[in-house]
Amino acid sequence: MTALKTAYVSLGSNKGDKLKNLQEAVNEIYQHIGNVKLISKVYQSPSFGFESDDFLNTCLIVETGLTPSQTMKALLKIEKALGRTRRKNGYEARTIDLDIIYFENEVVHTKTLQIPHQEMSKRRFVLQPLNDIANGFIHPELKKTTVELLEECPDDSVLQPIRIWLKNPKKKYCFSNLNYITIEGNIGAGKTSLARMISRDFNAKLILERFADNPFLPKFYEDKKRYAFPLEMSFLADRYQQISDDLSQLDLFKDFIVSDYDIFKSLIFSKITLQEDEFKLYRKLFYLMYKDIAKPDMYIYLHQNTERLQENIKQRGRDYEQNIDNAYLEQINAGYLGFLKSQPELNIKIIDISNLDFIKNRSDYLKILDELCSFSDKLV
Repeated sequence: MTALKTAYVSLGSNKGDKLKNLQEAVNEIYQHIGNVKLISKVYQSPSFGFESDDFLNTCLIVETGLTPSQTMKALLKIEKALGRTRRKNGYEARTIDLDIIYFENEVVHTKTLQIPHQEMSKRRFVLQPLNDIANGFIHPELKKTTVELLEECPDDSVLQPIRIWLKNPKKKYCFSNLNYITIEGNIGAGKTSLARMISRDFNAKLILERFADNPFLPKFYEDKKRYAFPLEMSFLADRYQQISDDLSQLDLFKDFIVSDYDIFKSLIFSKITLQEDEFKLYRKLFYLMYKDIAKPDMYIYLHQNTERLQENIKQRGRDYEQNIDNAYLEQINAGYLGFLKSQPELNIKIIDISNLDFIKNRSDYLKILDELCSFSDKLV
């Protein structure tokens, strides 16, 4: 999964419906650049360097997988879409003005990009909203905090906060009515990646299946018949211990729980891997252990075709998975679909992601969130 970095972006508008321009820019930044973490107050400020109508200004903190150059290109594209054409020289009224103030602690000096923004320390309309959301951030070149830069700023313009707040676009995604979400799927479907992304973006407690340390897993792929029963039994015990501990430990600082596995996957896989008599014993133990475990409020199943699954398995490069054959993956998929049909009490959402790449393409990730939000609304 792409490592995210933090960008600090300044927004301004003094032409047309200024507040609407800012909101549309925030929406576009969320759609094309990354998760909007914080939005400052909106300030009314006099035009700077030329005579024109007053501006409305704000600042954002954005988490993005883009580089500084890619982020700036995306901002310029958003400006153009919202009706601005940049002039090479001079100031003018504008529907929207978007600038990178900081990008992590990076320093970039090229013909097309200057980070930190070279004029920021002289502009109160940048520093005042930036101070709302990043007052302790230290300028990587000047070695001063935003508070210190604001105190020393030579610009004596008077800024007035307005009483209308911009809306964070991520608020439309409705997980507030859920306490526990499970994401399931075949080997290589992307369930762990999606769980991580939702946890990161929506302040959820993350529960990830512990499989990396299971000593039977590599052996199972070498000799399925011999190691199937000890593998499934070890998973049964470990999943029980983990899910019991994690679901019982309340985290007051998280809004809900998201997990990359459901306890019933033990039955799905064991039915495929075990002999009939072994499975009967296993199933009896399963129901004895799991009878009181909480069920998820939403059960998400990510479906991918076998070709895509094999591509993902090869790409993540776990040695013991490289010889998994198509027939085994198709058995697992059939096992999941059979299980889902037999569980009318679960709130199941199946999403076909065979033609999506939600890790690399933010638009695909947002499509999945839109589907989940629509489904979540129906559960209220």
